[in-house]
Amino acid sequence: MTFFDPADWDSRAYVGGWIATDATADVVNPATGEVLGRVADCGAADVDRAARLAAQAQADWAGRPAEERAAVLRRAAAVLEDRSDDLAGWLVREAGSGQGKAAFEVGLVTAELHLAAGTALVPYGQLLRSAQPRLSMVRRRPVGVVGVISPFNFPGILAMRSVAPALALGNAVVLKPDPRTAVAGGLFLAAVLEEAGLPAGLLSVVPGGSSVGAALVEHEAVPVISFTGSTAAGRVVGERCGRLLKRAHLELGGNNALVVLPGVDVAAAASAGAWGSFLHQGQICMTAGRHLVHADVHDEYVAALAEKAGGIPVGDPATGTPLGPLIDAGQRDKVHAVVTDSVAAGAVLEAGGRYDGLCYQPTVLSGVAPAHRAWTEEIFGPVAPVLRFSSVDEAVEVVNSSEYGLSVGVLAPDTFAGYELADRLDAGIVHVNDQTVDDESVAPFGGTKASGTGSRFGGHEANVAAFTEEQWVTVQSRIQRYPF
Repeated sequence: MTFFDPADWDSRAYVGGWIATDATADVVNPATGEVLGRVADCGAADVDRAARLAAQAQADWAGRPAEERAAVLRRAAAVLEDRSDDLAGWLVREAGSGQGKAAFEVGLVTAELHLAAGTALVPYGQLLRSAQPRLSMVRRRPVGVVGVISPFNFPGILAMRSVAPALALGNAVVLKPDPRTAVAGGLFLAAVLEEAGLPAGLLSVVPGGSSVGAALVEHEAVPVISFTGSTAAGRVVGERCGRLLKRAHLELGGNNALVVLPGVDVAAAASAGAWGSFLHQGQICMTAGRHLVHADVHDEYVAALAEKAGGIPVGDPATGTPLGPLIDAGQRDKVHAVVTDSVAAGAVLEAGGRYDGLCYQPTVLSGVAPAHRAWTEEIFGPVAPVLRFSSVDEAVEVVNSSEYGLSVGVLAPDTFAGYELADRLDAGIVHVNDQTVDDESVAPFGGTKASGTGSRFGGHEANVAAFTEEQWVTVQSRIQRYPF
């Protein structure tokens, strides 16, 4: 039997092991329509079983030495390094990832496992000064069971960045991947951790639709929800968690700005802009969705960006094309509606605006106004809207006018001027002389305003804060006497 044998996972979920459920759903290649296999289509009863198994397994896991938990995660990283081509292949076929994007994502998943192994070993408390003759300390304890709800676009990393640190810190996890990417975003990751020796029950993967996510949010054995997805869905999750007094870590949408200042190398700027807008068909929360370009370089930049867009092949990424399909017809139709509505409102189509099946051509729009849909909405497609500005103050006002605040790129001939500008931008991430899309396991990741709750993923400190509770403990040598 080989690793991740279809005989193990086909038509199944992973709940204390590979189990069959009452219903199944097809795994479909969005580029070709080919059915790649089937996965379980879970329901509330499956979530209940997973959550209860997780709660039972968690106490023993939390009580094990931290080095033992770290060792499992190190072995998982080694398994994935050995099986990296397998996961990359699933990302290409199931998520429509270009091969470069797929390889990059596998590297991120591996890095998360290595980081989490280190997180298991970091100091978990501190000594406090006290007015009393006693030892006073605060320590971090696992929350118990973490519910993870992850999206389709970077399914591996956006699941593992919560799963790995939660496990490292002594928690159990119930993962609901997006039903369109349940293999790369869930079952494959379960197989990796199982191969690494993770005890049964600590990780369950329950593929399914929104009702499964709702059941996970509602379950009394799950005190923390880590959700990555759209702002609209995140508002629903956050509201329900608030009513249940649960912690919700919400990593949501973004309509990210790329600011191009006068005096830049326009060819280099257009290269950065094309990467920021078109990578993975624009289906990234950090995609450059708004290009603010100074009047001095606007026309040259638009021409260079349109030329870039026209030269990028789109098709089945398994054949080597850098851009693949959008995830489904609903997403394609939404992208096309935003483009056509904006052109009807006065924007100029400089490149693209066409599709073949689910493959949407990289698109550049100039003459975009702040009221156009292409400017106000998170498109989640390969569309680069460009707006001309005349002063830095104007650019700052336009950037900050968005309801989102995830990532901003500033392209500037004066690097320190770009750094100073970052202080005026309301965003969780600012890249000077780079585009908006980037991620590293050691860096805090998250946004402001409608881009999330302000929680962060990445780095030991952020992960410890996300997946543990503080407990204040005092110790004294004898029982204190009181006047009663």
